[in-house]
Amino acid sequence: MEFAGRVALITGPAKGMGAAITLGFAREGADLALVGRDLGAIEPVAAEARALGRKVEIIACDVTDTAAVENMAVQATAAFGRIDILVNVAGGAGTLGKRFWEISRDDFNDIIDLNVTGCFLTMKAVMPSMIEQRYGKIVNVGGTFGLRGRALRTGYSTSKWGLRGLTKSAALEAGPYNVNVNSVCPGMVEGPRFKTVCGEMSKRLRITEAEAAAQYAAEYALRRVSTDQDVAHAVLFLASDKARQITGQDLAVDGGWVI
Repeated sequence: MEFAGRVALITGPAKGMGAAITLGFAREGADLALVGRDLGAIEPVAAEARALGRKVEIIACDVTDTAAVENMAVQATAAFGRIDILVNVAGGAGTLGKRFWEISRDDFNDIIDLNVTGCFLTMKAVMPSMIEQRYGKIVNVGGTFGLRGRALRTGYSTSKWGLRGLTKSAALEAGPYNVNVNSVCPGMVEGPRFKTVCGEMSKRLRITEAEAAAQYAAEYALRRVSTDQDVAHAVLFLASDKARQITGQDLAVDGGWVI
């Protein structure tokens, strides 16, 4: 198994791509520290991982709270003795459907705080142990709106561009300690959020949700929308030693939308 003997700390592990990533690591042998605010939502995923023979710790944490993140890292290290991999899945979409001048400063700050500062804090918290052991893999889940601008998604797009900058600068600083830092940038991913987007589009254009989904797929070179598993495969690759010579990169998993 690719990650036997490794410990992966994953934020936002409960749903969608977070759950797919978590169970991917579990199937490949990693023990898991699963981090989030809704512990009840994490428990079913943790139970599946335990059924695969993995040791799992669930840790309550708001990733935008500095003290909570520092305490989370202490708990994870105490439980496993080490942290080899950090995957930042936790994030949000922020205000959608408004022009940037219609967005409040508080709403703009909130999404930057969650999508950028939250990743900064978790990365900062695990780096000392990664430096000490001269080994670490950090994978941030960004998005293709951090590779292209997007109208009516200003806060979200800004945050994902910012996360790319954090990833690249951190890769340069962490590289001498054998720590790789990369990001995976999903496009649209099948699931509840994509269904909501299709529902909004269907109402706006007076078409069916199936027609809306087909319009999105038609924008991609491969003519299909990504799945949670597509994203999970990319994350596992960048967290593996197969990607030992890759750092500071953005891997788009979008069927060819940002080509």
